[in-house]
Amino acid sequence: MTIGDDAALQLVISLHRLTRSLRRSATADSVQLTHLAVLALLTQRGPSRIGEIAQWVPCSQPTATAAVLGLESAGLVRREADPQDRRASRVLLTEEGTATLANVARGEAQVLARRLTALQPDEIRRLVEVEPLLRRLAEAGDGPADARSGPPGNAPPALWSREATDG
Repeated sequence: MTIGDDAALQLVISLHRLTRSLRRSATADSVQLTHLAVLALLTQRGPSRIGEIAQWVPCSQPTATAAVLGLESAGLVRREADPQDRRASRVLLTEEGTATLANVARGEAQVLARRLTALQPDEIRRLVEVEPLLRRLAEAGDGPADARSGPPGNAPPALWSREATDG
C-alpha cells in the first residue's frame, strides 16, 4: 500500500498538533522545546559535544550553545573535558536533568491517558497497536540532520526515549 503526499501531510499535521498540545498541557515547569530535545539527546546518546548536539537536535551551533548554557545554569547538565581532546568539552546529563526529562514525559503520558478516555475501547486498542510502527518510523530517521531540506528520513531523534517514559 502506498500513501499519497496529502495523506502523509495530514499525518504530520495531526502528530505535530498532538505533540504540541501535550507539551502545553503537561509542562508546568516550562522547559523549552530545544532544552527538552537536548536532554532527550543526551539520554539517548550520552555525553556529547556542542557540535554533535547541534547536528542531532537539529539546530544551529549558537542555539545549541545557548541551550546548554541555560540547562547548565539550571543544573540539568554539566560540562567536562573531552577525554579524547582536552581542548574540547562534552555535555553530560545530571541526575536533575534525567529527572526533569522523566517528569515531563510522565506528565505528557498522563495528559494523553486522560484524553484517551474520550475514545471507544476499540479505538484505543487500534492506537496502541500503531505505537510500534510509529516508534519504527521515528527510529528509522534517527541520525544527524545533515540536510534540513533532505529526504523525510533525516528526522531528529525521538524526543522521548523508552527509559525516560518508564517509571
